[in-house]
Amino acid sequence: MNPMLQLANILHATGFFSITIIHTHFNSPTISNYPHFTFCPIPDGLSETESEASTSDSVALLSLLNTNCVAAFRDCLAGLVLSGVEDEAKEPTACLITDAIWHFSQSVADSLEIPRIVLRTSSLSSFLAFAALPLLLEKGYLPKQGLFAF
Repeated sequence: MNPMLQLANILHATGFFSITIIHTHFNSPTISNYPHFTFCPIPDGLSETESEASTSDSVALLSLLNTNCVAAFRDCLAGLVLSGVEDEAKEPTACLITDAIWHFSQSVADSLEIPRIVLRTSSLSSFLAFAALPLLLEKGYLPKQGLFAF
């Protein structure tokens, strides 16, 4: 969340952009720290017990959030787009910037005909691991049988 908020601050500081942040209740930002942004919370579909239990398995949690948040995210974003179209005083939605882990947002952006920019917010070590994958594949080190379960 922090890299996204930093980018939002940079964009807002240019004076050309107003920022609306759609977020789940699971990872809600401290709204009072960003009075110049508009926040739209959406339900994440997690119960208290699911939320607590799922934090130990981050892959399962992300998969669940990617499934649970589609409809609420689409409705919220569609409302933002529609309000920009109906109210000429409002700025139209220029684009959607999402974290790479929210893969469902591509289909939502496509359905609303909004450009999507993906911000990879993971660490440098993650970036280096992804950069090394082509070389590992080329040298035949990957994929190993039984290494990945899909």
